[in-house]
Amino acid sequence: EAQENVALQVAEQMADYLLDGAITNALNMPSVTAEEAPKLRPYLTLAEDLGSFAGQLTETGVKAIEIIYSGSVTKLNRKPLTQAAIAAILAPMLQGVNIVNAPAIAAERGIEITETVTEKAQNFASTIQLKVTTERFTRTCTGTIFGGIPRIVEIKGVELEATFAEHMLYVTNEDKPGFIGALGSLLGEHKINIATFNLGRGTAGGDAIALIAVDSEVTKD
Repeated sequence: EAQENVALQVAEQMADYLLDGAITNALNMPSVTAEEAPKLRPYLTLAEDLGSFAGQLTETGVKAIEIIYSGSVTKLNRKPLTQAAIAAILAPMLQGVNIVNAPAIAAERGIEITETVTEKAQNFASTIQLKVTTERFTRTCTGTIFGGIPRIVEIKGVELEATFAEHMLYVTNEDKPGFIGALGSLLGEHKINIATFNLGRGTAGGDAIALIAVDSEVTKD
C-alpha cells in the first residue's frame, strides 16, 4: 500500500512539473508551486541567457558570482533563478553542470556566491544583474523582461538594449567613425546576414560595445 502511494505521488509530481512547471520534494532543488511557475518562467529564461552570456565571456577562473535582483522580481521565489544563473555561467567552463548541482560545484571550487536584493529598480520595473569576478577582472551584465521577452540592457557599465538570439557577435571597440560600416562590410563579405545591430558606449570617443544578432554562426576564421 505504501509503495503504491509513493508511486502515485511520484507520477503526480512529475506530471505537475511537465505540465505546470511545479517542483515539489526535489533533492537539491528549490520547490516551485504551480502558481509561481508561470511568473518565474520568463525570469528563469532571463537568468539562463544572462548567465550563458557572462560565462562565454569569461576566460579565466571564476572567484565570485553576485546575483543582484531589483524591482518586482524580488517578490518572486529567487532560489531557482540563482541556481539557473550559476549553472549557465559555469557551463561553458565545466562539463556536467546543471541547475541542480551548480551550487555544490561552485562551493567545491571555492567560488563565493552572493545574492543581493534591491526593492527599487532604477530604469526598469525589474532587473537581474550578474557580477562575475575572475582572476583578472569584474564584469557585469544586466537584463530585464520587456513585453514578456528577456532583454540585455547593460554590459560592463555600458547601457544598450538587445534581445537574445541563437547566434550573437559581441565586439568591444573604440568609439570612432567608420567602425559600424567596416564591421557590416566584413560580415557581408563572408555571407553572414545581420538580424539586429545594437550599440552602446560609455563616453564619446571612449569604449564602445556592439552586440549583433546574426542568422548563422560566425566561424573563428
